Amino acid sequence: MRNLDTTTLRSFVAVADCGGVTRAAGMLHLTQSAVSMQIKRLEELLGLSLFDRNNRRVTLTASGEQLLGYARRILELNDEAVGRLTEQTFEGELVLGVPNDIVYPVIPRVLKSFNTAFPRVSVNLKSSSTVRLLEGLKKGELDLILTTEENVGPEGETLSEMQLRWTGAVDGAAWKKRPLRLAFCKYCIFRPLVLRKLEAAGIDWELAVDSDDDRAVEALTSADLAVGAYLEESIPPHLEAITPGAALPDLGVQKVNLYTRSGRDELLEELANMLRKGYGAVRPVTSVNAA
Repeated sequence: MRNLDTTTLRSFVAVADCGGVTRAAGMLHLTQSAVSMQIKRLEELLGLSLFDRNNRRVTLTASGEQLLGYARRILELNDEAVGRLTEQTFEGELVLGVPNDIVYPVIPRVLKSFNTAFPRVSVNLKSSSTVRLLEGLKKGELDLILTTEENVGPEGETLSEMQLRWTGAVDGAAWKKRPLRLAFCKYCIFRPLVLRKLEAAGIDWELAVDSDDDRAVEALTSADLAVGAYLEESIPPHLEAITPGAALPDLGVQKVNLYTRSGRDELLEELANMLRKGYGAVRPVTSVNAA
């Protein structure tokens, strides 16, 4: 009987999620050699190659893909059992604020892990614009928030960066028309940035919709009546990124920042650490203008 070791499985999942040993080692706080050795032991135990190392980015083999689902389930069950049996009796509530466009894919995984570790603590998720989340934190309505901004405030820390892309209807042509018709929510943090970029490029524009409703903005954009701007990893499936360099200025990258309310709080710091680790697994941003 061959038994799978949770430590090696944790390294295996980290390498699969991060796309390489270096980033996985950083997330696990281990050396690269230690992670590589654990992957080697796992492959020797199973007598299988789990990663295709011929590509620049480490990818899973067919056997690795099959193991990944089992590994996640084993680790989740392990963590749930340990959490339930060793948890301190915490009671309470945390309010986490996240912009609409970065709720997926990190936040659900973080909330699930936090609930496993602290099942007696309720985490309420508030999804809104960066502007309103910053206001809510200042008023004491939120315990911690994530934001998407060009820069980071003095009380925040940057967890990741994501490319901001021009976005339009699938096979659309609205981006070719002048004045360029734009669709943005009233409080969208990207709106002033986009307007500055257009004015610097000398491109005439007009607002096609000025709404508080994300659905109204998406509907107008998907109808090919306007264009908008979305983070590359959060573009809705019924829209698509406009080809870089298509007569529109590069929008650069946005920082994903973390802010927490003042005061020491063990649970708050635990959730913040889980968010840090979650975004540590997101692939690094690559400029759309890179060769």
